[in-house]
Amino acid sequence: MRFASLASGSRGNALLVEHKQTLVMVDCGMTLKAAEERLRDLGREPRDITALLVTHEHADHIRGVPAFARRYRTPVWMTAGTAAGAAVKSMSQLKILNCSRPLEIGDLRVEPFTVPHDAREPSQFAFVAGGRRLGVLSDIGHVTPHVRERLGICDAMALEFNHDHDALLSGSYPETVKRRIASSLGHLSNDQAAELLRELSRQDLQWVIALHLSEANNSRAEVERALRAALGAGHPAAAHLASQEQASAWLEIG
Repeated sequence: MRFASLASGSRGNALLVEHKQTLVMVDCGMTLKAAEERLRDLGREPRDITALLVTHEHADHIRGVPAFARRYRTPVWMTAGTAAGAAVKSMSQLKILNCSRPLEIGDLRVEPFTVPHDAREPSQFAFVAGGRRLGVLSDIGHVTPHVRERLGICDAMALEFNHDHDALLSGSYPETVKRRIASSLGHLSNDQAAELLRELSRQDLQWVIALHLSEANNSRAEVERALRAALGAGHPAAAHLASQEQASAWLEIG
């Protein structure tokens, strides 16, 4: 199994997961043109996408989904709540997922799980294939016991490091927006993400990729510091920071 970020941040998010003949895209919060270009940067074509999974209805996660699904007739999976909150009437291939039931999509087992976030029925995903497990957690306000349980045995993790708490409080955002981001239904701070990673990281954890970095309230240096502190000296996991501007390399889970 391997994975890659197409884009990650407040202006658009998309992640690829691949195993054998199956290629899944998690979210498509960018334009159709941008998604097509970044897929080709990674050596894949839009028609290679087996299915598109949507975490929730916020624009930076769903903006490009209708256009992508229409052009390439891609099956789209989301919760009923997400479907109710999104413009999905034009998606002929829409399928409703249940967070208590895993999905078998080609060569991948997909395990959706519920998360606290300010959306209708948000979900995140774990992917299982070839005896390996990838956990994806891109938008969440706080870490619940259920989330810890779903991510507790992962070989790789894609994890939100949204903001530095002090930078958020002293920044230029309106107070209402600051409260929303820092709330239990907002986004994870660097310290919250690092605490979760510290709790869950095992010596055989291979990869961590930091997602959804705020351009206004975070810095790559602060995220790198938090990652180093969470993993500890000598941990073998390779840490990467996803970018808003370009796709990452493919990360292989051995």
